[in-house]
Amino acid sequence: MSATTNSAGPTGPGATNPLPSAEPVATDQPTARRATWVAFRRQPLGMLALGVMIALVVVAVIAPLLAEYPSGYGSDQLARPSAAHPFGTDALGRDVLAQVVWGTRQSLLVAAAASALAIVIGALVAVLAAYFRRLDALLSTVIDLMLSLPVLPLMILVAALVGPSTTTIIIVIAAFSWPEVARVVRSQALTVVNLPYVDASRLMTTSPWWIIGRHILPAVTPVIAVSVVLTASRAVLSAAGLAFLGLGDPNTWSWGRILYEAQLSGAMSSAWWLTFFPSLGILALVLSATLLATAYNDARNPRRGARS
Repeated sequence: MSATTNSAGPTGPGATNPLPSAEPVATDQPTARRATWVAFRRQPLGMLALGVMIALVVVAVIAPLLAEYPSGYGSDQLARPSAAHPFGTDALGRDVLAQVVWGTRQSLLVAAAASALAIVIGALVAVLAAYFRRLDALLSTVIDLMLSLPVLPLMILVAALVGPSTTTIIIVIAAFSWPEVARVVRSQALTVVNLPYVDASRLMTTSPWWIIGRHILPAVTPVIAVSVVLTASRAVLSAAGLAFLGLGDPNTWSWGRILYEAQLSGAMSSAWWLTFFPSLGILALVLSATLLATAYNDARNPRRGARS
């Protein structure tokens, strides 16, 4: 009778039986945040936009170290860009470089504050409309109504009635910016509310605020992050437009006020540097914010970036 062969190897007391190899554990898998950053770094336009945004923030923070606050009068009126005045001077002899530097601080302040206020209001309205379906019809009607209004004329009217100040500009811009945020966040929140794990969480607690804070808000955070950048860029354009019309804060330099001063002095067409450099700052901020939001969205959604 032939002996059977054990394919697993010897099993005697002196034999060494190798242990089966353990299943590999995915301990080195990148987190969603790290994967997003890795994908974002592969986009040259996104990295360039991030560098421009960081440079603008640095200029705003260290503005006192870069230039003195432009005040009073100078001896060289409408001087062309030179070594003494790299950005030239205005009709009163004030250095345009100092105006642009200090205007960067004011413009970023208005953009950050207005976008933050608009994001808080818009995200709150969007999440409430998505979770509480009884409120959805009412809040959706309010959002659609706000989006149908002529924004710029109403902003001019409100700013003119209340009076020009930084606080007024921030509140006015935020009041007419949150509906756009609410519409985008609501569409994403509606998808999250219908997911199975949200339904299962309703069996664990009766508090809707715990579910909203624990599950819904984290799920819509990427959409909110993109909305912050885009809302900030629109806030810069709105603030510059109001300041150009003379409705900005008259006690603080901004990019819009530089354009307003050039138009008021009648030197806008003759002294090109009065409009070129502040307009370049507005363009740099708006364009970098748009590219940054696009690159971040593509990094969060690789399939979308591959299709585009």
